[in-house]
Amino acid sequence: MTMSPRVLLVLLVALLIQSSFLLDISSALQEGKTCIANRNCDTGLHCETCIANSGFRPRCSRTQPINPISKTKGLPFNKYSWLTTHNSFARLGEVSRTGSVILAPTNQQDSITSQLSNGVRGFMLDMYDFQNDVWLCHSFNGMCFNFTAFQPAINILREFQVFLEKNTEEVVTIIIEDYVKSPKGLTKVFDAAGLRKFMFPVARMPKNGGDWPRLDDMVRQDQRLLVFTSDSRKEATEGIAYQWNYMVENQYGNGGLKVGACPNRAQSKPMSDKSKSLVLVNHFPDAADLIVACKQNSASLLESIKTCYQAAGQRWPNFVAVDFYKRSDGGGAPQAVDMANGNLMCGCDNFAACKADGKCG
Repeated sequence: MTMSPRVLLVLLVALLIQSSFLLDISSALQEGKTCIANRNCDTGLHCETCIANSGFRPRCSRTQPINPISKTKGLPFNKYSWLTTHNSFARLGEVSRTGSVILAPTNQQDSITSQLSNGVRGFMLDMYDFQNDVWLCHSFNGMCFNFTAFQPAINILREFQVFLEKNTEEVVTIIIEDYVKSPKGLTKVFDAAGLRKFMFPVARMPKNGGDWPRLDDMVRQDQRLLVFTSDSRKEATEGIAYQWNYMVENQYGNGGLKVGACPNRAQSKPMSDKSKSLVLVNHFPDAADLIVACKQNSASLLESIKTCYQAAGQRWPNFVAVDFYKRSDGGGAPQAVDMANGNLMCGCDNFAACKADGKCG
């Protein structure tokens, strides 16, 4: 049976499309390109579909921001922006170390070590007294239960210790939602994890809106771990900085997702209060949603950062906190951090265009 010219043309076009696609996946693909698996994508990208944003073809999307220290290490700490994960420990599919099924919500897809490898430098951890120890729990009413307990905090803290030992020019920030009431509870667990020697001292933290020490000075003195607590008493009793003495923070959850608005959370001073040198921008819903996260971490995140820039007295965020940081329809949270760093360092939205002399190329 002979084929008609029209059928032959259709087959030829299909063959050309298939050949082009196979050529694409035989080499590393760039952001936005169609992919089949993570291995098809270039470094710092992975392959995923964003159905929530009407994207039905898998594409390479970003998982890593550009490391800002690749451009300069000589700026004050408050002149950098860092990718931050909300409930960093609450990993999808995790089983409680108590042996119980976890009924609490989860907010991230990968381990702390993996997050560090992908350029995350800010970590939100919820710490509780539980089983005569300090545990990471995603719980309620200030109490931890078997079904809300993930693991002892020391397990996670040791991952930070290993990272800081191996990566001597990196600075990490831990922000604790603090329900620990046991005497010196935080001090004991940080000491046991071998992190005390890295902790940036409260005495060096600037008051009244002054610049922080330069990043290279923090590195030189090996004071590369910033720790903040939500418990105001701990600054005096344990030498751990009370978060809202040093930063402003917008409303978390649905209240922080309203278009065109950037209200402060109740515990924080107004976003416009420049007596606090650091700015934290939250952009995640009340209920974490793996499917919808790719949409929330895309265009609306960029707009939220711009809105909060104005609300914070034209200050770009130092911490950009999201759920499921790897999920987006393209640039995602890494792009948002790059935009903040670009503006902080050279006044342009594309951090990749910043030159070492601080000019936008």
